Amino acid sequence: MRQLGISIYPEQSDFKRDQQYLQLAKKYGYRRIFTSLLQLKGEGGDDILAKFKKTVAYANDLGFKTVVDVNPALFSELGLEYTDLHVLHDLGVWGMRLDEGFTGMEEAQMTHNPYGLKIELNMSRGTNYLDSILPYAPELSNLIGCHNFYPQEYTALSDEIFMDYSQKYRQYSLHTAAFVSSHTATFGPWPVNEGLPTMESDRARSIYSQVTHLRLTGMIDDVIIGNAYASEEELAAAAQAFNADYPTLHVEFAAEVSDLEKEIVLTPNHLYRGDASAFLLRDTLPRVVHQKEGIAARPSDPTLNRGDVVVVNDQYARYKGELQIVLTTMPNDGRRNYVGHLTQDDLALLDLIKPWNTFNLSK
Repeated sequence: MRQLGISIYPEQSDFKRDQQYLQLAKKYGYRRIFTSLLQLKGEGGDDILAKFKKTVAYANDLGFKTVVDVNPALFSELGLEYTDLHVLHDLGVWGMRLDEGFTGMEEAQMTHNPYGLKIELNMSRGTNYLDSILPYAPELSNLIGCHNFYPQEYTALSDEIFMDYSQKYRQYSLHTAAFVSSHTATFGPWPVNEGLPTMESDRARSIYSQVTHLRLTGMIDDVIIGNAYASEEELAAAAQAFNADYPTLHVEFAAEVSDLEKEIVLTPNHLYRGDASAFLLRDTLPRVVHQKEGIAARPSDPTLNRGDVVVVNDQYARYKGELQIVLTTMPNDGRRNYVGHLTQDDLALLDLIKPWNTFNLSK
């Protein structure tokens, strides 16, 4: 089952604020929690663990599932052994994310733990990490994956690397997750506040667009907000994008647009015609629905640019009412009315809408 998640960092917050955040997230359907113990070193560790356990217990009561970030160096600090994970079970977590891994044998053996704890791999490691585990016959129902997030600007994954590293997890039908970033949150696990996305291209996007981006890749099951605390508006927007029947791109309408043209653009469930052109994404159903209505031609710029949204007008009688999105710069001969443009956040997502895909457009 696909799930939305938030992140909490008990060592940097207070219990009451975490309670409020968890209650708010539950209201919008969030069910996963990411947190980290990588900061657990030396003195004060017992206090951090006590705060952590208290928060996880409260989250469990609300129906959340918590995954905690650890690495091999922390195993001795926590009293963990890869053959005995009772310490994590006692903490109440649902799973353990390995920010760094072992040799492959250890990961496989940990999936056979008697508690059913999920062993989450760092998908952003790439290389042949997953291949090093599979020969040791892991319990695949307890093996999942989650990408990294990247606090430092310009260091997150490129879109191409993200797709490449994610593909193998899809190949083996493993459950996957990745991070999006709040623009109102003020902290994460480290003292850097430049956002916490998995992909660098998502860092400046609205949270709705980030979630839509991950959906359109087809590589990710769970989406987690990496930093805390996201605003209620962002929690709602991420949930709306995550739960939408189809991915939604946003349009900035031109000043002169008729009510009929707006209706054509905003009517749900646009189907990208399969015999695709290099110049235009076409949805032909509106020309059938609105065949008896007139769409007068309007003066417009002589050039149509990528991301422009157009409606065919009366001068192209057979195709009148057809919705089109420009994929490649082309001349405007007057038979298409310019009605708006995809927002900057969503323009690059146009590449991920494929022929025969259904999608929505919104203001």
